[in-house]
Amino acid sequence: MMPATSLADWLRSASDDELAALLQARRDLATPPPSDSTVLATRAGTAGSTARAIEDLDTFTLAVLDALLVADADTEAVPVARIEALLGADPGPALRRLRERAVVWGDDDALRVVPVVREIVGPFPAGLGASVPELADVDLADLAEDERSVLAALAAGPPIGRSRDARTEVPLDEAKTPVQRLLARGLLLRRDAETVELPREVALALRGGHSCSPGALHEPELPTNPHQQSTVDEVAAGEAAEFLRHMESLLNAWSEQPPPVLKSGGLGVRELRKAARELEVDDARVTLLAELAVGAGLVADSGSAAPEWVPTTLTDSWLASAPAQRWLILAQAWLELPRLPGLAGQRDARDKAMAPLSDDLRRPLAPVTRRRVLQALAELPSGAGVKSAEELVAVLAWRAPRRGGRLRDETVRWTMAEAATLGVIALGALTTATAALLDDDRAAALSAMDRAMPEPVAQVLVQADLTVVAPGPLEPELAAEIKTVADVESAGHATVYRITEQTVRRALDAGKTADELHALFRERSATPVPQSLTYLIDDVARRHGRLRGGAAAAFLRCDDEVLIAEVLGNPVAEEYELRRIAPTVLVSPVPLAELLDGLRAAGFAPAAEGPDGRVLDLRPSGRRIPPRNRNARRVLPEPGGVSPEQVAQVIAHLRAGDRAATRRRGAEVRLPGGGGGSDTSATMALLARATRERREVWIGFVDSHGTASQRIVTPAHVGGGILHSTDDERYPLHRITSAALVED
Repeated sequence: MMPATSLADWLRSASDDELAALLQARRDLATPPPSDSTVLATRAGTAGSTARAIEDLDTFTLAVLDALLVADADTEAVPVARIEALLGADPGPALRRLRERAVVWGDDDALRVVPVVREIVGPFPAGLGASVPELADVDLADLAEDERSVLAALAAGPPIGRSRDARTEVPLDEAKTPVQRLLARGLLLRRDAETVELPREVALALRGGHSCSPGALHEPELPTNPHQQSTVDEVAAGEAAEFLRHMESLLNAWSEQPPPVLKSGGLGVRELRKAARELEVDDARVTLLAELAVGAGLVADSGSAAPEWVPTTLTDSWLASAPAQRWLILAQAWLELPRLPGLAGQRDARDKAMAPLSDDLRRPLAPVTRRRVLQALAELPSGAGVKSAEELVAVLAWRAPRRGGRLRDETVRWTMAEAATLGVIALGALTTATAALLDDDRAAALSAMDRAMPEPVAQVLVQADLTVVAPGPLEPELAAEIKTVADVESAGHATVYRITEQTVRRALDAGKTADELHALFRERSATPVPQSLTYLIDDVARRHGRLRGGAAAAFLRCDDEVLIAEVLGNPVAEEYELRRIAPTVLVSPVPLAELLDGLRAAGFAPAAEGPDGRVLDLRPSGRRIPPRNRNARRVLPEPGGVSPEQVAQVIAHLRAGDRAATRRRGAEVRLPGGGGGSDTSATMALLARATRERREVWIGFVDSHGTASQRIVTPAHVGGGILHSTDDERYPLHRITSAALVED
């Protein structure tokens, strides 16, 4: 590359490969295509574009950029030796990255920085203050300890400090405080009555002549603990199974009693705490469960006059899926969730607590941050896990200190905590399933999690106290049967169920017979079935179903006329308008489910009956609403780049504009408003002449984006209102604003 005095000259002399690298690194420069190198340089020097260009640079590269500003490379060319002296290290690799992004240009003996960088970095690059050349060889050996402490604090940056001792200037022999003495010696600059500034030369002397600390030169080490990958996968699968159990419980609870949507949107604190008590978990886990339930489309705002958070019809298919499939749906939803659940409970700018599921938690770049954290773990050896999240926070902060804003470090901590809770990571390491998910291989992720999940258990342990112990995850069919006849008493890796009279009656209401319940425990229990359970089932079954109901709107029938009379004599008969239509039949205008609930509350044990006389299960399955339309676009780890074909077209467009700007041209035919009339005939004559003589033509052209540019073309054919060039480009004549022959 030839020496260049301006960014436009440097870009004009760049090779096609260098321009392609620039357009890939700074995608915003390619749209719309710049007409020439001057336009490209102007666009590359804007504050917004430059800020995006340096956003993901690491600490060392930013330290090199600071050193260039300290050396005033934004106003004059500086040699690389000056930058190396300021850093105390070789800036070569960082300079290559900065040149590739056109933030820095020029050869090693004349480096320059885009002027707007100083505005972006701030008034104190590298934490250094204003330069006072007279202090270049300052001697700090005779400083008192208190004076050195003041200077050291300011030397660490920023160089501005506040002190009341700056109000008046006093001679050195009258100075009493460290600040007064330093001001008198000229080692501090007085900015106003309460502000002092440390000169750049003094700070550099205290830093050993270097503009940055040694820690900025090298990425921090990331200590790890080695694990077997199979161990990591198994631990993560255990956490995933626990999370799936909590999600199932939340969906079942919200099916029966959906929580209301706050007027401002979101989930209220009372409902959050209620769910936390029922699930026996903390608020953070409930928040994550709720966010993922909505993010995966399992729950949605009902949108009614009194809106509620109601499970959707997708919930039923999710509950019927295998555990690994359930996990995959939630893990994918978490990766793509454009929200930060960790923000819930924190105060916003109005000092108001941010609620789960509210718009306050929306952060479109959250998926990018999650993948960035997981990709850092993916770079570690198989099975290796970070010792603590704080060490990963330090590494990622070094790699991109300008990314993430004020929540940069907190977002990493939240991501690690949520990933561990969801079973995406375990022991600080990435699982096999998650690694496949990051590569968008859902089939491999599903297979890996399925292998890691504990084998389902086919037997339970029935104990004399009417508890049933499941020593692991039960087979789906067995789990459904046990849940029908027993309630969960305690959950975990071993779940304990409790059998009561009410649970047995619930199973009979669902259509089970006493013989089927006996067979269930006889065949599925690894321990002998206690007599107490046998007696309980027989006793409840003996009383269950003697009184049967049907829809007429509802009817009751019983072969025992004495029991029918007992019902008619109970206040429940008047409440539900029961009347006898036969010695053994009563009818009511009340719906059957409501009638049976009233009879049970009065102490009776009726069963629902279908048209064929079989027992019906009338228990409500919970509310459901249609799923809301969700954005089907996958969230990519980074915005899509410019394709090689697009890059080639932009570069060709750029080169054509540069040629047009530098070539001499003859008499120009100008077409006001895009041509027409005599101007068109003059243009046709000029283009026809150029076609015959194979001459190059300079044209002014407005593209479909409305962008005006200049081109040098060699006409091959003119016809049908189109100029065809020898390089197969087509230029509509109505878009050509002026034309001239290129002079040799």
